[in-house]
Amino acid sequence: MFLPAARREPVSRVPWDGTSTLGHVVESLGVPLPEAGRLTVGGTAVEPSTRPSAGDEVRVDPVPRPQPVPLDPGQEAPRFLLDVHLGTLARRMRLLGLDTAYHNDMDDPALVVQANAERRVLLTQDRGLLRRRALWFGAYVRGSRPDDQLRDLLDRFAPVLRPWTRCTACNGVLVPVDKEEIERDLEAGTRRSYDVYGRCGDCGQLYWRGAHGDRLEKIVEEATRQVETARTAAAGARAAVSDG
Repeated sequence: MFLPAARREPVSRVPWDGTSTLGHVVESLGVPLPEAGRLTVGGTAVEPSTRPSAGDEVRVDPVPRPQPVPLDPGQEAPRFLLDVHLGTLARRMRLLGLDTAYHNDMDDPALVVQANAERRVLLTQDRGLLRRRALWFGAYVRGSRPDDQLRDLLDRFAPVLRPWTRCTACNGVLVPVDKEEIERDLEAGTRRSYDVYGRCGDCGQLYWRGAHGDRLEKIVEEATRQVETARTAAAGARAAVSDG
């Protein structure tokens, strides 16, 4: 999807200036390095910093799915940071319990700084942002609709989901709260209709299963099913390779 139409043949001859690295050659064709998987020259795996030779046969594989993300000790799932254009996706990821940072006013350099400092995967649809050399880990989000974007994210990383555990407004962790503690903050109709509540430990936002709960439950169910399917397929592929 990143290549111009003229470059979409299985085999394409490309110019080389004699000094550029393989990573530079790949990006010059329109593919950000975070979207390139295993690189091989003549069948041998190489790093993007490799300088090829004229006439080399280079293979650029797609990023594997699910794609592993380096985790800190004790960390069970990747952390994410979304750029300013992915606000709806951020809220859906938080609904699923994914640690998702988002700011609607952060510029590109600040995004890279936060992603690196907090070891967050930077999600964006800005190819230029993914080309920044300082960025430790990034991914291009496919799709124009939030539903498609979420499916792409889950297919790519198959992260551990913990639905209903994060604040969709600020990403804080939700904690159970007794109804008696918050009755004064509730509308009369809400008090009558619901008994189970949660509160964000950071911003104090209150949550309960309201009229929109069925729609959100459907999002959670579909996401859970997709991740389970992706993980099962990946485990089967690993077993096949091992048996081989």
